[in-house]
Amino acid sequence: MSDKAVRSSVGEPRFRDTLRGLPHRVWIISLGNLILQVGTFLPVFIVLYLTRSGYSAGSAGLVLGASGLGRVLGNVIGGYLTDSIGRRPAILLSVVTTSGLTASVPFLGPLPLVVVVVGLIGVVSQIYRPAMAAVLVDCVAPGQRLAAFGVLRFAQNVGAALGGVLGGVVSSISYRGLFLVEAAVLLVFGAIVAVLLRDTPGEGAGSDEAAEPAVAEPAVGYRQVLADRTLVRFLLMTVFSMFVYIQTSVGLPLHVTAVGLSERDFGLLMGLNGLLVVLLELPLISVVARYRPEYVLAAGNLFTCAGLALTGFADGMGLLVATVLVWTLGEMVSSSIVQAHLVSLTPPGLVGRYQGLYGAAYTVGTGAGPVVGGAVYASSPGALWILVAVLGLLSVQLSLGLRRPAATAAVAE
Repeated sequence: MSDKAVRSSVGEPRFRDTLRGLPHRVWIISLGNLILQVGTFLPVFIVLYLTRSGYSAGSAGLVLGASGLGRVLGNVIGGYLTDSIGRRPAILLSVVTTSGLTASVPFLGPLPLVVVVVGLIGVVSQIYRPAMAAVLVDCVAPGQRLAAFGVLRFAQNVGAALGGVLGGVVSSISYRGLFLVEAAVLLVFGAIVAVLLRDTPGEGAGSDEAAEPAVAEPAVGYRQVLADRTLVRFLLMTVFSMFVYIQTSVGLPLHVTAVGLSERDFGLLMGLNGLLVVLLELPLISVVARYRPEYVLAAGNLFTCAGLALTGFADGMGLLVATVLVWTLGEMVSSSIVQAHLVSLTPPGLVGRYQGLYGAAYTVGTGAGPVVGGAVYASSPGALWILVAVLGLLSVQLSLGLRRPAATAAVAE
């Protein structure tokens, strides 16, 4: 047996053992996130609700725009609150406020009021995200981060899949009931956090992270944080890669229709993607954990870029299935490591701000992708796939530079 194999078998725990050794807070927050995703309907069904309530498609687009802008701001605000008031208070503020605003949506009348309220929901609904990521960072060792974020994302994927089915059933009965159910689910998630995360590290639990808010001095704001060139590189990579990935819901369905396939065929392709992610992403983490994270991110972005760019050449179901396999592999590889790697690039006391900016960049990419992608496709379908290839390769190049100098990385760990 080689020295490398001996080190791997003796010094590095198996991924299964790492999962078993995760603190209970990881499972609590992941279960809560699963429940939350099952009951999150507003972003998916708001357009259908508005158009069926008599609003025009243009009005629905205005509401969506307000929601998207709010989501970007919400991540930034959430990052600040996570580092300043603490993880648990930030989560509770987010879910309780979102619950109340969501419950009011079916009772709103004038369009300006709908725009304002849905925009506010976009803001407050994102505040919990950096805080939830920070909870995981607080309670796990560096070697457990990949597993912790993997479990969180697995719960999110399962919850989102179940939520789509449940939302369709509830909306067929009552749209008012749809938003009231979401408000109730948010309160359930808040209760889980309030009762089971009372002693969250970073809020006086007696861990080394208990002093974290004091480390991030008040003078350290987003202007200083954005002076970090590695972070800016990470954020640009996120915007480009998410612009590319979101074409699975814009360019791909348009192409499926253009080559003569049906909505059912598109549904089967997306179902294949969802099945692969749920079954394979978590086990894949044990493989990618062996390699340098910047290389893993680059490989994931490359597969995603290649799979989607090749969509433009796929004129039948068989070829489209092949492209789905490629970009799904890229999605699983990059998503399994992206947030955990960002933690390794984060100075002490700034986990919330860094995760908040990541969430904002993610939202910008997924928000701009449908607007720009749809416009480019309408002008020239081929131009969209060229744009996907260019931005995808840029995200690969940016990924390769995401590494701290050795001394700085040691401090961050």
